[in-house]
Amino acid sequence: MAGSKPVSGYTSAHKEGFANIARWIALDRDSETSIYRRFNQLSARNLLYLQCELLALEKKLERLDQNDLDSDDMGLKDEARTWETFMERYENGNQEAKLRKELIADLRARMKEYHEALLLQSEIVKLKRPNKRVLEAYRHWFQKPYPVLGGAAKETLDDSDDLVALNTLPEGDYLSMLLRRHWPATEEVSRDGLYHIGRFKETSITIAVAFISILVASFLLIGSIVGLYFATDDALKLGLVAGFTAVFALSVGLMTNARRAEIFAATAAYAAVLVVFVSGNISNSWPES
Repeated sequence: MAGSKPVSGYTSAHKEGFANIARWIALDRDSETSIYRRFNQLSARNLLYLQCELLALEKKLERLDQNDLDSDDMGLKDEARTWETFMERYENGNQEAKLRKELIADLRARMKEYHEALLLQSEIVKLKRPNKRVLEAYRHWFQKPYPVLGGAAKETLDDSDDLVALNTLPEGDYLSMLLRRHWPATEEVSRDGLYHIGRFKETSITIAVAFISILVASFLLIGSIVGLYFATDDALKLGLVAGFTAVFALSVGLMTNARRAEIFAATAAYAAVLVVFVSGNISNSWPES
């Protein structure tokens, strides 16, 4: 999805309220506009409540364990050691067994809820924040000329730190970002009629970046070899090696998501290939100092 730009004219919304938002989100083929609240504080609070409930159950079980240890009732001790005895006493209506069975059932239910909440939250925290460009377009469409939704829902997009995107862009390199700003897009007039919101397929950006990367990589490899082959002056050869190496490092940094250490390693390997190519032809007859 592209950003927005001023236009003239006005196109009214096709639907109202939640139906209009659902329609607008569904129009994005890459699902970049699937942006929702994360509810970080509420999620943490819910986990804390579940944790405290389990702590209370843990205390009750510890008291039962201590009672089993201190009691002189051999039946109670046997109940604590043997599951069959425990179930028999429970089925016969023994109060201690009934209390223990209720605690076990409560523990299972709350432990299951707690662990499921933990696992879900661990997946939620892995989700990334929405793209700034997409969020700005979404906010403009959502809020202008008036909020699509009323009540508390109209502030849904206000807190950027509490928003999560269900799908984020796979590429964050500078070339991809540059192409997204200028890529031809299907335009949609915003609700206030003052801006166009452009939509395009992310796959088209991916294909374009891959094509440009192949061309640049081919030029840097074939062009450097051809240039060094026809160069006759040793100083010119060294200059070509330095120039092509610098361009290679720059292209890796701008066209890929490589880290600094990876850029350094790739550049060193590229420079080594060029040096090996020309090392047999560079003259060793440098002027003596």
